Amino acid sequence: MYKVLVNGVITLALLGAAVVLALLPWSLLLVLAVLFALWSALSHRGRQAWAVTRVGLATLPQRLGSSSVVVIGIAGVVGVLVALLAMGEGFRATLVQTGSDDTVLVMRAGANAELNSVLVRDAVVQIEQTPGILKNAKGEPIASPELVVVASLPRKGSGLDANLQIRGVGPQVRELRPHVHITAGRDFQPGLRELVVGKGAAEQFQGLDLGATITLNNQVWTVVGSFEAGDAFDSEVWADADIVASTYRRGNSVTDVTVRLVNADALDAFKAALAANPQLKVDAETTRSYFSRQSENLTLLIRIVGSVVGAIMAIGAIFGALNTMYAAVATRAREIATLRAIGFRGLPVIVSVMIETMLLALVGGLLGAAIAWLIFDNYSVSTMSQNFSQVVFAFRVSPALALEGLKWALVIGFIGGLFPALRAARLPVTTALREL
Repeated sequence: MYKVLVNGVITLALLGAAVVLALLPWSLLLVLAVLFALWSALSHRGRQAWAVTRVGLATLPQRLGSSSVVVIGIAGVVGVLVALLAMGEGFRATLVQTGSDDTVLVMRAGANAELNSVLVRDAVVQIEQTPGILKNAKGEPIASPELVVVASLPRKGSGLDANLQIRGVGPQVRELRPHVHITAGRDFQPGLRELVVGKGAAEQFQGLDLGATITLNNQVWTVVGSFEAGDAFDSEVWADADIVASTYRRGNSVTDVTVRLVNADALDAFKAALAANPQLKVDAETTRSYFSRQSENLTLLIRIVGSVVGAIMAIGAIFGALNTMYAAVATRAREIATLRAIGFRGLPVIVSVMIETMLLALVGGLLGAAIAWLIFDNYSVSTMSQNFSQVVFAFRVSPALALEGLKWALVIGFIGGLFPALRAARLPVTTALREL
């Protein structure tokens, strides 16, 4: 009973050490690595550990098959984990870069997304007259009353219907969003049923080629141009707000008004002016804040799914590492016993087995991260947004995600190598010397 209790405490302590290793920032991990290198170079036990490690690494070519199990298993874990996290990071980055700190989205009070908001024409006029909005050369406020609706169109490849977001925009939209450029054809003309199509939408949906006609709510529209924004607007189709309202029977209402402030510091004064108007019941926030908030739920979900899938695969990789390193310890039993018999203590043996496992894990982690980067970085996909429309975005394999994958690899190597290392250190010398 005492032995079982001791082993349980040791196991919990080791798992706790693995959790700490996973949570430590890379800066502290590098400090620990430097301290370990100094201990290995300056202490007697450290030099013994490196001597045993060199012997073990020299036998790796003889154990290439079993060692590759560790490398491939950990590479699979890291590759899948980094790919899933890169999807969430790409979605978040696409929405975050859509907004800015000096443009403000004004919606009905309590609305959490554009589709849930309704503003009548009188409210739009009062919003446009609120102090703090930047004016153009003609003295007009740079504001765009916009109507967002969703249409169902077949996707390319599958032919299955998916939701496409149509944004009716006001005449000041080009001054509001100067980063949006027409790349082919021309801009739509106000008062006509004409569309300009975002780059991402054109890649994902059928029938949006330049010059094509499509039917939206029983009305025929013509695609007259395409645009590129480099953000979530690439997933949309733009048209004149009044014609979109007429087509979808929205009367003189819009979903929101987007305005450009004189500067980012004018937000509080602008919100105070809106709140002081008793005829307005609206909320205002920067477009950067709004689009960041739209990405939070899906990004969190993707991270949770990625972590769960990675953890399940990591368990398999840990068992692979355990089997490999237990076999390696058994193969080197007489060698380890001989070293113990001539004066090598248990600590150098533990360290040598751990170094070997961690190096194999590091190779697997680097391989998995490299594969994820080569296959998935900038790979374009689309997914459902909070507005129930498709948002086109690209996977983003950032250095931070690659480092997170490497940390997972090191944790797997730590757990997979420590138990075989302890067994090697506890192996009775006389028993091991008698083994064939």
